[in-house]
Amino acid sequence: MKEKFFNKLFVLEMANNHDGNVQHGLKIIRQMAAVCKKYPMFQFAFKFQFRDLDTFIHPAYLTRKDIKYIKRFTEARLTREDYQTLFNEVKKHGFITMCTPFDEPSVDLVMEMGFDIIKVASASFQDWPLLTKIATCNKPIILSCATATLEEIKNVVNFFKNRNKTIALMHCVADYPTQTEKLQLNQIDLLKHLYPEVPVGFSTHEDPNATDIIPIAVAKGAQIFEKHVNVKEEGFKINGYSSTDEQVDKWLAAAAHAFEICGLEDGTRYQPSETERASITNLSRGVWAKEPIAKGDIITSDKIFLAMPTFEGQLTARDLSKYAIYTATENINPQDAVYKKNLDIKNINKQVAEIVGKIQDLIEKANIVVPNHTYFELSHHYGIDKFYEIGATIIDCINREYCKKLLILLPNQKHPCHYHQKKEETFLVVYGDLTLELDGEIKYYKKGDMVLVKRGQKHSFSTKNGLIFEEISTTHYNNDSFYEDHNIMNNKNRKTGMIFNARSNNNETF
Repeated sequence: MKEKFFNKLFVLEMANNHDGNVQHGLKIIRQMAAVCKKYPMFQFAFKFQFRDLDTFIHPAYLTRKDIKYIKRFTEARLTREDYQTLFNEVKKHGFITMCTPFDEPSVDLVMEMGFDIIKVASASFQDWPLLTKIATCNKPIILSCATATLEEIKNVVNFFKNRNKTIALMHCVADYPTQTEKLQLNQIDLLKHLYPEVPVGFSTHEDPNATDIIPIAVAKGAQIFEKHVNVKEEGFKINGYSSTDEQVDKWLAAAAHAFEICGLEDGTRYQPSETERASITNLSRGVWAKEPIAKGDIITSDKIFLAMPTFEGQLTARDLSKYAIYTATENINPQDAVYKKNLDIKNINKQVAEIVGKIQDLIEKANIVVPNHTYFELSHHYGIDKFYEIGATIIDCINREYCKKLLILLPNQKHPCHYHQKKEETFLVVYGDLTLELDGEIKYYKKGDMVLVKRGQKHSFSTKNGLIFEEISTTHYNNDSFYEDHNIMNNKNRKTGMIFNARSNNNETF
């Protein structure tokens, strides 16, 4: 129902502009239909207003001419048969039918005639007897909420939602006509924020020539647009907020252009043109060889420099993500461009995301508190593909004159043999099992155990079921880890750094 009626729905409001004359009403419908046919990308509804005047107006005031709206309503009175004639014409031209009933007998007439949508006017927004009657109808409901407080809007929305009604909200300002500086279009944003599941529209009463307003409403995400309409005819007046067919044409053209400018509406990312892609590539810095790069070498920052121009197919600075690993498949000479066709390209983003997920699982299982926004790194000594076998996760908590880290090993993971020259460290097991080889002696530790590792002591550690331990030490210095295997020492890409956040957030690359 929501998709059928509330997607780019333009509502043409006749109200009392028929002036009690069926032929003029028919002319309005026909001329508006001719305009609407030019815009097949939109849905159109034609709207009436129903009042049972003999009960809506106090009997003693029915003939009064000194009260503006009573005079207007009584002079524009139509019969049931007149409304049926207009209704049939609306259906003939393929409009969705819509009506605003202002009293309970009018709700019955709306249902009897078979209108598609019921509209609640701003004046009726808090009319609880009328709302209760409307809630008995199996029809979509559009609610204008001019002058309503947030509390009143909440009450009415909850009233209909609790009764499983399909509703939409219309931002509306009840000045007739509305000066542009009073339109308050930011209220569209407010209603969308408060009720993201409810379609939001804009009921407009500004100068009919102000076609610069609707593009703003479109850009703010309004889905429904309502305007009072009339046509020029001798003997009939047009008020200051009703649009002629010519003005409606310009209004719809402005809306169509605005939707075209705004582009995709399905929440997907647009696909850039080849021209756009080429332009961005040409403005990017290209990757050039600083020194000879041999076949089989990994492209690292010390081997390259970045500069313009950039040629088609060349690696660019935009490609140098921490998650991207480029290996030369051909020899590359100094000062030559580095082309993608001469590289083996591997992206480890998915692998890292999987690893981080397993680490989060272990942290939650261990019920360990980890400070948000702390730096952590994945140590993959022999590459990310072997991380589950050889590697560790290191979370930096504090590093001053004293230092605290959390080290995490996944089940059956091992950290290779190494030593430190500058720092002394103590391991406190807070979860799982630790197998520690210290100066060639193997010992086993469990939760609550603590062990000292002195400067210069070679050590490696592993776990069978998963491990988290606190490393409490003197200040940590970069380049103070010396590995027994020199291949690890020569691997400049053995760490992937990130920022730790709570699981509901993202772990962003450092």
